[in-house]
Amino acid sequence: MKKIVGGVLAALIVLAVAGCTSKQSSSTSATATNQASSQSVSAGSKSIGVSLLDLQAQFYQDMEQGMRSEAAKYGYTITFQDANHDQAKQTSQVEDFISKKVDAIILSPADSKAVGPAIVEANNANVPVFTADIASTASKGIVITHVASDNVQGGKVAADLLGKALGGHGTIAIIDEPEVTSVQDRVHGFKQELAAKYPAIIIVADQTAGGDRTQAANVMDNLMQQYPSLSGVFGINDDSALGAMRSIAAAGKTGKIKVVGYDANTEAKKAIDSGLMVGDPQQHPDQIGKLVIDQIHLYFSGNKLPKVIPVPVGSYTGKK
Repeated sequence: MKKIVGGVLAALIVLAVAGCTSKQSSSTSATATNQASSQSVSAGSKSIGVSLLDLQAQFYQDMEQGMRSEAAKYGYTITFQDANHDQAKQTSQVEDFISKKVDAIILSPADSKAVGPAIVEANNANVPVFTADIASTASKGIVITHVASDNVQGGKVAADLLGKALGGHGTIAIIDEPEVTSVQDRVHGFKQELAAKYPAIIIVADQTAGGDRTQAANVMDNLMQQYPSLSGVFGINDDSALGAMRSIAAAGKTGKIKVVGYDANTEAKKAIDSGLMVGDPQQHPDQIGKLVIDQIHLYFSGNKLPKVIPVPVGSYTGKK
């Protein structure tokens, strides 16, 4: 009888130890799983959808690279779409981001006023919206933070470049894209600086080319016919300036009509270095891209953010 009791006790002890070991192993496994899950959340479970105005443009390609590198730093997944200057297309992209349950959306609006309904859709889905380069001026829709160049200051830089190149006298034209807020600010700063410092320079035309090089060349052809004594042109981006430059060269007026662009992309810098263009206000799209991702990270961390973050604009006048 004692042997049987002893055997039963021994078996119970073995079972208890085995059960304890099993619980401990299970607890350890659960802890490891929880830690891994926690690391996944903090390191990279957030996703960001981005719709940029024109991914064929060097400016937005540089901005994309800035965003990609900073998102990788935080472990975020980031997806890019090209709005291609089409607000209806961009709205569809926003709806797709929402359906895929992204954690944040970044927009460079195709149309600053018409972008409102797309932003409202994201707001209603509780997806925070940030804007980069181009602001929303829509009457509805909440944007957390807007990050962009100080385009009013950049417009003043452009005016100084052209004003000095013309010696303070002449007739000029602006090749515009008035639907875009960043361009509106550039033109405002440009006109403001001309009026203050170069009153003898007269703006005889302000025409849109949609920021497109081919359209800008066509606009420039018409401007030269309409204003044969034109002495300068301000292209609101480098495609506008390079298109105008192409038209000027074809008319045999290189050097006679001074050209200033905006952005200082690689091709424009080569034109400036060779003397075909006067110079450019120089933006830093990669920094804009990095800064907007930083703001999203701060937002995810519960910080209160400023409504606008301006990025200073420099000046490029050729290799020194």
